[in-house]
Amino acid sequence: MRSFALFSLGISSACLVKAAPSAPGAGLSLIKSSPTDPGTWVTEEQKITEYHAKDIHFVDITKITDPEVLAYYSLPDEEGIPALVPRAVTYPSNISHRAEAEPLIAQLSTANLQSWAKTLTDFQTRHYRTDTGLEAANWLLILAKSLAAPNPAITVSSFPHSFEQPSIIVRIPGSVSSSLVIFGAHFDSINDRTSDLNARAPGAVDNASGTVVLLETLRVIASSGFAPQSTLEFQFYAGEEGGMLGSQDIFAKYKAESKNVLAMVNTDMAGYSPSGKISIWTDYVDEPLTRYVRTVAEGYTGETTEDTCGTRRCSDHNSAMSNGFPAAYVCDEKRRTAFKVHNENDSYDKLQWDTVLRHTKFLTAFAVEASYLSG
Repeated sequence: MRSFALFSLGISSACLVKAAPSAPGAGLSLIKSSPTDPGTWVTEEQKITEYHAKDIHFVDITKITDPEVLAYYSLPDEEGIPALVPRAVTYPSNISHRAEAEPLIAQLSTANLQSWAKTLTDFQTRHYRTDTGLEAANWLLILAKSLAAPNPAITVSSFPHSFEQPSIIVRIPGSVSSSLVIFGAHFDSINDRTSDLNARAPGAVDNASGTVVLLETLRVIASSGFAPQSTLEFQFYAGEEGGMLGSQDIFAKYKAESKNVLAMVNTDMAGYSPSGKISIWTDYVDEPLTRYVRTVAEGYTGETTEDTCGTRRCSDHNSAMSNGFPAAYVCDEKRRTAFKVHNENDSYDKLQWDTVLRHTKFLTAFAVEASYLSG
């Protein structure tokens, strides 16, 4: 397992974390919106109206007790990321498994992407604290089991949280190693124009698009009989819009169990790209892994762009990073050319299918290439 060394600051993690305010009562969540914020107790509605609606990124730290994780979120944003030590994996500088990847890429189906995205966006909302958010999770679990069925070695399980919407984990065991290569995408959605948790939130680009990219990649790998050397996991996260809740729970558990994660690639928004290029974001990620991700993306899909989030409270890859695991973030477009999500206008008709397919080609290729990682 990898862990963060906070040597760059020369002080212990305990010194970095200010005492959080005491809980004022039930039904509130403790969120952290800046490095200096010790935590603010808010309602679920306030997460939307006071933070999402104002484009203020936050992480829900209500259940986080690990001082290293809290220290990560308390580092000044300009400090970048702490070093990951030790690094037991060296990422290749080129692609070398095209002969295995291309036949799988040839089997990718835009029709599947469209069908599954339509079902996801037809839910009134996939907010993690709503009935339809739970229904979406149940539908996703059934579909994942169906897609995995051709390979009896694949396991599909729900990962429970303190809220009703579970995350879903699909595991393809490695033929050589139990070390993990993880592909993640959140499937919940939100509408930040109202405090009503049940307001219409189709979440097409954010993030039905990323969800179906993982599903179609899973389908072609499971049906092909491809046997990865390292273990592959497809993780569908609940509660990302609530402060990266699902992914934080999963990676905290993996850290406690000393799991060896070779790579985590987060796909959050893969459906709208005026540039026609995959965007690989470069801040608060693992730099060697990100270079490898770019190598694979450009080798299979052409030129890429890049952007930065500006905060370590951005998306689910931060949950991996904060727990000491190397992660990269793949998105569809630079922020300045993307349209506003988190409302009823993030609808099915906004999805660009060449964009969704491009991301699926990349992820399928990366699954094959990275399955040969060891460490």
